[in-house]
Amino acid sequence: MSSPILVTGGSGTLGRLVVPRLRETGRDVRVLSRSARKLGPGVEVVEGDLMTGAGVRAALGGVDTVLHLAGTAKDDDVKARSLTQAAAATGVGHVVFVSVVGADRVPVVSGVDRAMFGYYASKRAAEVVVESSGVPYTTLRATQFHELLLMAVSALTTSPVVPVPGFRFQPVAAAEVADRLVELALGSPAGLVDDLAGPRIHGMDELLRSYLSATGKRRLLVPVRLPGGAARAVRDGAILAPDRAVGIQAWEDFLAQRVPEASRPAA
Repeated sequence: MSSPILVTGGSGTLGRLVVPRLRETGRDVRVLSRSARKLGPGVEVVEGDLMTGAGVRAALGGVDTVLHLAGTAKDDDVKARSLTQAAAATGVGHVVFVSVVGADRVPVVSGVDRAMFGYYASKRAAEVVVESSGVPYTTLRATQFHELLLMAVSALTTSPVVPVPGFRFQPVAAAEVADRLVELALGSPAGLVDDLAGPRIHGMDELLRSYLSATGKRRLLVPVRLPGGAARAVRDGAILAPDRAVGIQAWEDFLAQRVPEASRPAA
């Protein structure tokens, strides 16, 4: 019988897609969670806290592969260290980590940088921990999910005046990232693998206008230039991977599915 695969962040945006996909392959799945919950048949939930390390080693008992999806805007390195130290102690043979395109190219130095782009620094710090842990690993960097950019444009357009930084994004479907992660988890450790990016590059203004058109909202878009070295790097394309535009679902198609008005013919 195959050992269970442990998933951290199993109830998050990505985890909710990864867990059922793993189950469809016939593998048992164990999810590390800070609180008891039910996630469906064939899914064992064990309590543990990656920040403190409590319960992590016990959760890894009998596990050979870990999918580390839990991530936040800070302290990702702390969580990665807690996980990989326990993985090394229990003989885990493969840690699969999801990171973000640009983690190694967005300089987070100043307080302004960290306030806006601390997520990238946090992911890079976690990458280093995983790489140096001694546990065989695979790291996949992906661009921003459609789902997260939809949340961003929805939040921005609650105001009648919307600031628009000169950033570009290459959104990818979270489901496609989940498919790739499952494929990697069922394979052998491969180190840093090729990035996974969406099929098209969009300016923030384009994303906002498409959302406003889809929802029938009217807002004043005001270009702004954000300060700091990290913002400059993002403007210059640090979070894009044009040579890895292998994603299939386009932003427009995602929007048409998620926002009913977007699929209606224009008046």
